Amino acid sequence: MKNKIEKRHPKGHVGSESPEPGVSAILESINEPMRYPLNVESYEHLGYEDIPYLRYTSSTFFDAEMDKVWTKVWQWACREENIRNVGDYVVYDIGKYSIIIVRSSPDEIKAFYNSCMHRGTKLKHSYTTGFNDYIACPYHGWSWNLDGSIRDIPNKWDFSHVEDREYKLREVLVDTWGGFVFINMDSEASGLHEYLGETISHFKNWGMDKRYTYIHIQKELPCNWKAAMEAFMENYHTRVVHPQLLITSSGASTQYDLFGDHLSRFIGLTAVPDPDFDRDLSEEEKLETMLVGDASLAADGPKIRDGETARRTMANYLRRYFDETLDVEFDSDLTDSEIIDTIEYTLFPNAFLFPGFSLPMVYRFRPIGNSPDRSLFDLLYLRPIPRSGEFPDSAEPVRIGVNDSYADVPGMDPAMGHVYDQDTDNLDLQQQGFHTADKDGGTMGNYQEIRIRHFHQVLDKYLSM
Repeated sequence: MKNKIEKRHPKGHVGSESPEPGVSAILESINEPMRYPLNVESYEHLGYEDIPYLRYTSSTFFDAEMDKVWTKVWQWACREENIRNVGDYVVYDIGKYSIIIVRSSPDEIKAFYNSCMHRGTKLKHSYTTGFNDYIACPYHGWSWNLDGSIRDIPNKWDFSHVEDREYKLREVLVDTWGGFVFINMDSEASGLHEYLGETISHFKNWGMDKRYTYIHIQKELPCNWKAAMEAFMENYHTRVVHPQLLITSSGASTQYDLFGDHLSRFIGLTAVPDPDFDRDLSEEEKLETMLVGDASLAADGPKIRDGETARRTMANYLRRYFDETLDVEFDSDLTDSEIIDTIEYTLFPNAFLFPGFSLPMVYRFRPIGNSPDRSLFDLLYLRPIPRSGEFPDSAEPVRIGVNDSYADVPGMDPAMGHVYDQDTDNLDLQQQGFHTADKDGGTMGNYQEIRIRHFHQVLDKYLSM
C-alpha cells in the first residue's frame, strides 16, 4: 500500500517519523566525520495549521509585507565585490522601494533612497550598476557628493529657503558580513550581527568573504515571492520534479533545522540514492551521477581508487582541483560533507546561502513592483578567490524572462540549468492554483516542510509589530 506508514528509523532525525536513517547515521556508517555546525540538529514542532493562500494572492497582504517586513529587516542588497572602487554603485530594488548602494570612500559604503530631494525623480534606473564621481538627478541636475551631502543646486538663487544640511540624500542603514552588503530601512533597527545570530558561527569556516561571483542569473517568475522561495526549502519535491536526481539525492534522509527566527537549514547528502530508487549502485555509478553545480570542476573525470567511496573520491578530487588548478587556499580541515553535500541555509526573509564547494550557490527572491503575482529570482555561483587575494571580475547579471531557460545562459552547466527549469516550471501553475482553489490553504508536512511553516510564523511576528 502506497500510504502505509512505516515504523520510524531508530537513527532518524529528531522530529522526523521517516523510516530512513538520518544524515549523521549515514555518515557514521561510511566512516565520514562530522563537525560543527553540521553535527548539530535543531528541530521544533510548530503545529498543523494550513498556510492560507491569501498570503500569496492578496494585494492587502502584499502591502502589509512591504510596510512591515521589507522596511524592517536586514536584507542582502549586493556583494562588496560589486562596489570595490570609490564611486561604484548598485541599485537594489525591492517591491516599490529602490535603494542606491555606493562606495563613498575606500573604507565606507553608503546607502540612500533612490529619490531626488528636489521633486522626487529616481536618481538611478532600477536594477542598474555603474560608476559616478557624484550622484545627479537626470531631471533638473541637482547633485550630491558620494557621502550624500549637497554638491550643487542649479540656480541656487531661487532656493534661498533650502538648507543644505536638510537636503542631504536620505540614508538607509548599511553593513557587511561575509562579503555581502546588507541594508535596513528601519533607522532604529538592531545591528546586522545581532540579526544574523548563529549565522556567523555556522559560517566561520567557509570564507564567504573570499569568494567572487562567477555566474549571476536573474529570472522573472510569474508567482508570489514566497511561493518561489518555498520551492527551494525542501527536498520533498525531488522525487516528482527531478526524477533524474533520485539516483544521487538522499530524499527522506534529508535533515531540516531551525536556528532562531532568522536562520534555517537543510542538509542533503550527495551520492546517497533516494530510498525510492529501485536498485543498489556501485561506487563507480554513484560517482558518474554526482551532481556538481559547476560541471567544469569535474571536467577531467575523477576515478575511483581502491577502497574509496564515490563521495571520498569526489571530495579529494575537488581538493586537488581547487589547490592545483584554481590556485585556491583550501582549508585542510574541511570534511568531505562540507565540500560535496547540499548544505542550504535560509536567512530571513529571502536569502539562501550554500557554503559548500561543489554547489556554491546563493539565491535571493524578491517581489517585482507592486504585484503579489510577480517575483525575481537571483541565482549566483560563488567561487573562492585565488591565493593572490585578487578578486577576478564579477559576472554581470544576465536577466531572463519567464519562458527562458537557465541552460541557455553562457557559462551555466546545462544539466543544472535543466534542474532549475524543472524547479521554476511549476510556479505559474501553483500561483494559478492559489487563485482557483476551493481549499483555503496549503497543508505542510511536519518535518520535510517545517522550514516553510517556520518562515511564515516569523513573517507573522513582523506583521504583528
